[in-house]
Amino acid sequence: MHARRARTTVTAALAVLTTLTLTTGGACATENDTGSGTPPTGGAPTASEEAAPPAALTQPAGIEELSAGWSMPWGADWLPDGSALYTERDTHRIVHLTPDGTRTVLGTVPDVVHGGEGGLLGLAISPGFAEDRTLYVFHTAANDNRIARLTWDGDTLGGYEPILTGIAKAAIHNGGRLAFGPDGHLYATTGDAADPPLAQDRDALEGKILRITTAGEPAPGNPFGTPVYSLGHRNPQGLAWDDEGRLWSSELGQDTWDELNLIEPGNNYGWPQCEGVCGEPGFTDPKETWSTATASPSGLAYADGSLYMAALRGQRLWHIPLEGADTGTPQAYYQGEIGRQRTVLATPDGTALWVSTSNGAGSDTVHRVTLQ
Repeated sequence: MHARRARTTVTAALAVLTTLTLTTGGACATENDTGSGTPPTGGAPTASEEAAPPAALTQPAGIEELSAGWSMPWGADWLPDGSALYTERDTHRIVHLTPDGTRTVLGTVPDVVHGGEGGLLGLAISPGFAEDRTLYVFHTAANDNRIARLTWDGDTLGGYEPILTGIAKAAIHNGGRLAFGPDGHLYATTGDAADPPLAQDRDALEGKILRITTAGEPAPGNPFGTPVYSLGHRNPQGLAWDDEGRLWSSELGQDTWDELNLIEPGNNYGWPQCEGVCGEPGFTDPKETWSTATASPSGLAYADGSLYMAALRGQRLWHIPLEGADTGTPQAYYQGEIGRQRTVLATPDGTALWVSTSNGAGSDTVHRVTLQ
């Protein structure tokens, strides 16, 4: 999801469609909004969402429905021709979507077992797709979560082959996002599988961001010589790289704080010892936090100086301007207009976003958001 993007022409700042004061509260940030226990030590938000939008940065300027009738679209990535492939979590289907809204089901992925938050989740298209016709998926199987590769020759979806297995599965906290980084390696988010101590176990695959080769091996330069790239995550679901190659990740908190993290190799992001800002040696604090009621984040995309974060329970699109390795004031758009937002992609030319919802079988949509 790091597709190469052209810089867009920036116009005068746009009035905020929705401005919100950060709220605290005891609602859980699992995607089904059900309680999961008492929160650990937490911290205050790193910024208010109340200021005027920043000038001279691309912002959302309008939203329109591109395609309707979906069933829980989850992962997505761009093909070289500017169309996209999507997964559907519960149907196990891979679906092709063109910029004019034409939708074609390519087929189903074998060995997928849906249950709770599990199923067919992330999708990443090989950087060399034009030659190798390969795509990668993250899915729940009978006994684990796994990463597998397939081929699509334009007609047939086949060649299914698991490349990394044994990631613990659960009804909740499966992670599941896949994306190729600028370095050509495959990154994956994994949740703690409802077993929080796993996030602090450096040898476990759960509660982590993983970095692997296309063969499923630990990528060269990984901090521990394993697939683990960073640890201490509860349920990260968004991955995006900015123009300087910095990796950002959005993460579902428990009862109080959701997070946006700047990911560094080998760093520990605190879960379950901390939710939100920790302020303790050995743990890396988030760059931004939100109450679970206003976020419960999923997908993340970067375009022209800003991150865009899809919110499930918050039912809004967060625009987060970047100032180098720091963040400006987040702004919320389209609150309650299209329901729960799952995945956001920045178009390859950087002029728009494709935002998919997560509202239920047959009732989901993909929207195009024009950037100005």
